[in-house]
Amino acid sequence: MDRPQTWIFLFLPVLGLNLDPAVSEIHSLTYIYTAFSKPVNLPGIHDFTAMGLLDDRMIDYYDSDVQKKVPKEDWMKTRMDEDYWKKGTQSRQSKHQWFKVNMEILMKRMRQNESDVHILQWMHGCKGKENPDGSLRFVQGKDMYNYDGQDFLSFDDANAVWVAPVDAAVETKRKWDDVRVLKEYTKGYLENECIEWLTKFITYEKEQLRKAKPPKVHLFTKNSRVQTNVILTCLATGFYPKDIELYIKRDGRTLTRQDGVQTFGVRPNEDDTYQRRDYVEILKSDKSKYTCHVIHRASLVDIEAEWDRRLPDIEGNGSSIIWVVGGIVAVVVLLAVVLGVLFKKGIIGGKDGKGSSRSLKCSSCSSDHSKEVKIPLDDANGEKVHLNPDTDSKKSDSSSDSGISRSERNVPAARERTALSDVGTSQRKNEARSRTRSDELGPNTLDEKFR
Repeated sequence: MDRPQTWIFLFLPVLGLNLDPAVSEIHSLTYIYTAFSKPVNLPGIHDFTAMGLLDDRMIDYYDSDVQKKVPKEDWMKTRMDEDYWKKGTQSRQSKHQWFKVNMEILMKRMRQNESDVHILQWMHGCKGKENPDGSLRFVQGKDMYNYDGQDFLSFDDANAVWVAPVDAAVETKRKWDDVRVLKEYTKGYLENECIEWLTKFITYEKEQLRKAKPPKVHLFTKNSRVQTNVILTCLATGFYPKDIELYIKRDGRTLTRQDGVQTFGVRPNEDDTYQRRDYVEILKSDKSKYTCHVIHRASLVDIEAEWDRRLPDIEGNGSSIIWVVGGIVAVVVLLAVVLGVLFKKGIIGGKDGKGSSRSLKCSSCSSDHSKEVKIPLDDANGEKVHLNPDTDSKKSDSSSDSGISRSERNVPAARERTALSDVGTSQRKNEARSRTRSDELGPNTLDEKFR
């Protein structure tokens, strides 16, 4: 009887693949693919996902729902052209089909029924150590498969042989070991092509770091229309590039839209930097600890600022009241000065004591036509082709896992593993020679399926 499977196996292989965090001058480039035998109908879980990681940080992503390879770092958006992403999407779609075929092969080999959920994963990549001149020296390469949370097959780069840790993989190991060009290609990709792409990506990332500007973080409140509430705002400003993560937390728990968090999104400043402002309405009497967590990867900023519990002026009009009262006092003082001057000059308060203005007569007029002028006292106010790399990296930066090679167009999915026994040695060699270079392996044109 088959043991029950569950979607949690999705994460177990990744945890066991020794994805060590980058330390000092060690850098890594890794590609991970995950496929389910059938839909699990859970939020965020897709039939097929693929991602590229540079030093364990995601730089691109693809899933079977969106069906498009997209950048996850700003420098990937700016340095890799449209053709790179177009061909990368085609390559990921090809890999998706390869996974479907091989999932069926493994289920039949292990006599598993279709009612259970099974998971197949593939990971490949390399690590390089930075030399004094900035170049990278190959340290380690990985190309391995995982099925239902257990290691299934891996490539021993030092000895150029496939390793089968479980009996079910022995048959595939024997067939793949017999294909010399497959082993040569895999070893060549891990030690050379992967390192070349790792070097290129690290260079792009460093260029961005030199231009990056860190955010300044401010956490403050203003009055709400509800007298018992205040609006807590987190503002990150002055950063570049614009990719940023911002989270308002209450006692360590990240608040969401369901908690009332609103955002203005990322907006440009006048100095070519950016700002982001998020806010949430809370009770003035709330004694919880509120913090703002800001992550700006480009400038290596990861900061969490705490609200100092300062409240805005009472009624929210304290400063306005001060300005209004001050204005009134100034007007009264000015009016008193003007009246005093007018009084001393005899313009007002004359002996006749008749009011707020006196009559002035025109000296040039005759006595019979004298004119009186009234003076007012007020004024107005105001990716390793499974075997075949996808594109030629020598031609442009757009060549990478991103493209579909000539040999891939002849075979539905590069490195699609059809029965090796059905493919002649000369055909395999010809197809291997026709491959072009890529940043990741792809389903290979030698058609080496698991059977």
